[in-house]
Amino acid sequence: MPTAASIDLSNITDFVVNGGHGVKGLSEMGLQKLPKQYIQPMEERITKSTVILDDQIPVIDMSNWNIDNKLVGEKVCNAAEKWGFFQIINHDISLEVLESVKEATYRFFKQPAEEKNKHSKENSSTNNVRYGTSFTPKAEKALEWKDYLSLFYISDEDAAALWPSALRDEALDFLRNSEVVIKKLLEALMKGLNVKEIDQTKESLLMGSKRINVNYYPKCPNPELTVGVGRHSDVSTLTILLQDNIGGLYVKKLDSDTWVHVPPIHGALVINIGDALQIMSNGRYKSIEHRVMTNGNNNRISVPIFVNPKPSDVIGPLAEVLESGEEPIYKQVLYSDYVKHFFRKAHDGKDTVDFAKIN
Repeated sequence: MPTAASIDLSNITDFVVNGGHGVKGLSEMGLQKLPKQYIQPMEERITKSTVILDDQIPVIDMSNWNIDNKLVGEKVCNAAEKWGFFQIINHDISLEVLESVKEATYRFFKQPAEEKNKHSKENSSTNNVRYGTSFTPKAEKALEWKDYLSLFYISDEDAAALWPSALRDEALDFLRNSEVVIKKLLEALMKGLNVKEIDQTKESLLMGSKRINVNYYPKCPNPELTVGVGRHSDVSTLTILLQDNIGGLYVKKLDSDTWVHVPPIHGALVINIGDALQIMSNGRYKSIEHRVMTNGNNNRISVPIFVNPKPSDVIGPLAEVLESGEEPIYKQVLYSDYVKHFFRKAHDGKDTVDFAKIN
């Protein structure tokens, strides 16, 4: 294993990005201080003065869905409007499925760098499988302390052929098992927008494509100087996040400059509204900035599922939302253009959604 003395710290990018070692490789060298390439400007760091301790995002019990889906649905819509984030418990995805995908995430990242690097942008045989580090290293002034594998779902056959065997089955299992709860959540959210029924066209628009990521945040020297993920909102319709028990996810409170920690709840899933649904709801549902703080003592993993429109879909405020005469805030945009705009720059809070605003 390389040591801090054996690599040129001035050219960390080559070791971390091109060599495929990621920040996991850096962390395992036992670095005593954070390399300068990862030091974030003061305004991007999470400080105690901007964190609220006496507030938290809603926790919604899905076990009551079959008894009173109207009440549960109202709680979901209310959380989507006021927070853009909530946790769900008793969602019927078994603990076994959740634990298996967490174990598989560790298994993938434990592999040698050369094995993981087969799936890098430069080496992968497909754009649908991507191993990387940080977010957009070429566009970032300071790098983020995270490695990831991103898997775009086309079909089971495609996944069987192309997804890494270390976690293929477990990732597919989590995707399949999440389908029922995703549909329940979207059904509730659509009712809140006056959409009576989700027909095939609407279903395709809301969840026409899916991506599952596995994220690895190794323990970090000087965690207060960097971030695991910078301020951003997701470009999805909905994001379903499985986090481990370490913590570190922070959500910006609506209409404020303060942040709230999302405490891990065993067996829970964190749900957040993405930009696509904010646009479709004409701003009623909020896609909220969030970020991840690193940890000085523990490695952390998370597994988000991004439920998206198809790349070829045109998104804009839904007709049902505008029926009452409400003026559209957003224009119609090709979803693939919106996503490209997001990925070509560094994380920058909520700036991406301005791309779709009517000026």
